[in-house]
Amino acid sequence: MIPTIRVLREDWADAALPLPAYETRGAAGADLRANLPPDGRAGGVVLRPMERCILPTGLRLEIPRGHEVQIRPRSGLALKHGITLANTPGTIDSDYRGPLGVLLVNLGTESYNVHHGDRIAQMIVAPVVQARFELTSRLGETARGQGGFGSTGRG
Repeated sequence: MIPTIRVLREDWADAALPLPAYETRGAAGADLRANLPPDGRAGGVVLRPMERCILPTGLRLEIPRGHEVQIRPRSGLALKHGITLANTPGTIDSDYRGPLGVLLVNLGTESYNVHHGDRIAQMIVAPVVQARFELTSRLGETARGQGGFGSTGRG
């Protein structure tokens, strides 16, 4: 069964911008766009190197219980300009009803201008499993054991 994400536009949001959408039939992520407030649309938002900023989407979501939305970077922005997410993947829980913002960071060497309507991230809808946590005095053995970072091979 395909989950339905109910979407509410903020009162100030530009309704001419499309809702999140899958650009191809095989796409796992639906593109999110920067939906800037009316007074910031003309100039956009400039991200200087190493600067972080929450970009508004103008949307609020109602995610079905048992699902989450993950916000992930767009690979083209990351490769060409160093634009990624500071908290990737960002998680939106099914009980959150606040504004959807995208926490971008510029890891590049030059400033980057985000324009109104630009595709800035992608949104993945995923099932959620909540686990039980149980205190124990002993853990089961594995071949890896306590090996940490880099313990399974080079790098």
